[in-house]
Amino acid sequence: MSTAYVIVAVLTIAANAGIAAADFAGARFVLANSAEVNVPRTWIPWLAGAKAAGAAGLLLGLVAYPPLGIAAAIGLVLFYVGAVATHVRTRVLHNIYFPGAYLALAVATLALAV
Repeated sequence: MSTAYVIVAVLTIAANAGIAAADFAGARFVLANSAEVNVPRTWIPWLAGAKAAGAAGLLLGLVAYPPLGIAAAIGLVLFYVGAVATHVRTRVLHNIYFPGAYLALAVATLALAV
């Protein structure tokens, strides 16, 4: 396990755990962004759960079972590809860098894990 992988994985875990917490808390910016890209409010807890599961999977992959970390990274990559696609589909590009940054972290984690 490389130092670069550990650093990037920890950053990805922290970022996803943080945004999942904001989602679960119903943070104003989360609700505004979700409404802007036409994501129903009822989906937010489910999406937060996916982010939290990804963070937990990365953590468990880091400390106990590496294949789980790879699976979690793949899941997060797919999740954020969907988020970026949703922004593009709805033409909400002024804040696409947020899902883009999370996607970049997930891709970097996956690339370093395999």
